[in-house]
Amino acid sequence: MATLYQLHSTMDTLRRSTEEMARTWHKGDSIVLLGTTVAFVDWFSAYLADNGIEGISAIYALTDDVAQLTTNTSSKLQLAAKLSGLLTDEEWVNLTQEHNRYDNDVAFDKVVTIAL
Repeated sequence: MATLYQLHSTMDTLRRSTEEMARTWHKGDSIVLLGTTVAFVDWFSAYLADNGIEGISAIYALTDDVAQLTTNTSSKLQLAAKLSGLLTDEEWVNLTQEHNRYDNDVAFDKVVTIAL
């Protein structure tokens, strides 16, 4: 079983949030970037490497959060290449349900939210 980390951070707290996630990280865990966190995906990737976080099963963002970005920002971030997928609110809720299976038949035994 794996953990789903829900990360909601500003640029100012992203490094610290990633450090907190690293404390309990296991290969095969997944991440949902919430709110404006998706806009910092390149910094997030660097912080993942800095903290030795490897073996990420998937990185998701919410469709509504990505829609809040300007077209220019979305284009420059190249999110399609950096995210495993975009989730609707319903898919996000389903992903967090204890006995539900979403992607690659993966069930999460815990959901951890980090919002610093």
